[in-house]
Amino acid sequence: MSLLEEILTGRTDSHTEVFSGGHRVHQKVVQPLTKLKNAAAKAGFDLAICSGFRSFDRQLMIWNEKVSGKRPVPDSQGRGVNVSEQPPQVLIDLILRWSALPGASRHHWGTDFDVIDQSRLQPGQNFQLIPQEFEKGALFGDLHEWLDTNMDIFGFFRPYESDRGGVSPERWHLSYAPLASDYLSKHTLGQLTKALNTSSMLLKKEVLLQLPEIWKRFVINTDPPRI
Repeated sequence: MSLLEEILTGRTDSHTEVFSGGHRVHQKVVQPLTKLKNAAAKAGFDLAICSGFRSFDRQLMIWNEKVSGKRPVPDSQGRGVNVSEQPPQVLIDLILRWSALPGASRHHWGTDFDVIDQSRLQPGQNFQLIPQEFEKGALFGDLHEWLDTNMDIFGFFRPYESDRGGVSPERWHLSYAPLASDYLSKHTLGQLTKALNTSSMLLKKEVLLQLPEIWKRFVINTDPPRI
């Protein structure tokens, strides 16, 4: 397996380094992300990553915990569902609306991360990364209003800006366009199939049977950069 394939499917973190707050990002993203964070600070925001690089194994754990009911599975409105009542096909679709397959997450690349305004949180305050927290006037709404007009300057965009029938809109998810676009163009269905074939993923048989359609709907079906 080449280093590029390892990066694309989350099998290495050698391309990443620790950023502010302890989360890992791609080495080539550190500089533009630092500039974005500094510009946000001047505007009165404490832009912080709450989820950065995730490995294949971490994504696999998230997937399996959702399939088994150990981790909540929301519907498109963010409301939890009872996984034991869902047929496999329905459950797979529900999970994919909010969580990528292991081997297909953009978080593997270190180019993508979820961001919040840390200054809006009180000590010990929890948040859920749900759309309501990012609406205008909501907990993190002001930061993301600012990002709407400023993130392009630093090379960032939202790959899940709109609902394209695949991944649910994730206003909190930013991507570094120059590198992420290149990685997406090099990420293949064959690489993903190989990664999943050797994994201990729950519902693997069902997923592999429909993987080409999942690939089209949930992996490459993203909003393009505006820059």
